[in-house]
Amino acid sequence: MTPKLSILMPVRNEGMNLKIMLKILKSTIDIPHELLIVYDSLDDNSIPVIEEMRSSYPALNSVHNKLGRGVTNAIRAGVQASRGDYVFIISADDIGPVLTIEDMVSLMDQGCDLVSATRYAHGGRVLGGAFSSRLFSRLANRLFYWISGTTLTDSTVGIKMFRPSLFNELKLETNVGWSVAFEIAIKAQLNGLKLGEVPIISINRFYGGKSSFRLYAWVIQYSKLFLWGIKNLYLSGKLKPQATVRIPQGMQYKRQK
Repeated sequence: MTPKLSILMPVRNEGMNLKIMLKILKSTIDIPHELLIVYDSLDDNSIPVIEEMRSSYPALNSVHNKLGRGVTNAIRAGVQASRGDYVFIISADDIGPVLTIEDMVSLMDQGCDLVSATRYAHGGRVLGGAFSSRLFSRLANRLFYWISGTTLTDSTVGIKMFRPSLFNELKLETNVGWSVAFEIAIKAQLNGLKLGEVPIISINRFYGGKSSFRLYAWVIQYSKLFLWGIKNLYLSGKLKPQATVRIPQGMQYKRQK
C-alpha cells in the first residue's frame, strides 16, 4: 500500500536521539507512512540504530545520500526516494513536532501546498537548544515577518510538510545547515503557494548530543537569504500577506474518511 506520508529525517551521528525518536514515532503515528532516515556517511552512528529497529518498525527505511553532504542534499535524496503523497521534514533531536503531524496533514488535505510549523505564534514555544541559536532565530523571524510581510511567523523552522513535486519546483540553492528551510519558505511565497501554519512546542536536544550550530556561518547565510527574500518579495509585488491557514493550539480536526 502506498503511504500517505513520507517522514524524512536527515541525520548525522544522531544515534542516541534517533533511538528515542523512533520509539516515539512508532507508538504515536496512525497515518499510513514511511520513515526515511537519510545519512551521508557509512560510518554514521545512526546506522546501527536503524538496523536494530528495522524488524520492529516495518515503515522504517534508510537512504544513503550520495548527492553531496549537507541538509539540502539529504532532503533532496529523501524526496527522490519517497513514495508518500506528502513529505514531512523533521530532525532527530526535536520531539515536539511529532505531535503536530496529524494537524499538518489535515491542512494539506484541505488544499495547502506547504504547511510550516511555528514556534513564535498561536501558543508555540521553544525549549532547550543553544541560547544564541534561540535568540538569533526569534529576532530574525520577527524582523522578516514585519519587514517583508510574509504570511509565516516562523519562516526558518525546519519542520515543514509539502507535496514531493514542490521540492524540485523551488530550485533550492543554499546548503548551509538548516537554512534551506528559510529558502523553502521564501520561494513558496514567491511562487504564490497556499501556505498553512501549525504551532509547535519545540523541545530541542531533549535527550542530549552535540549541536552542529555554528553561529557565524549561519548568520552569514541567513542574512543573505533575509535580504534576498525581502528584495524579491518586493520586486514580485508579493509583500502583502496571501491566504494562510492556521490551526490554533488545541484545536482538533475530524479525520477525513
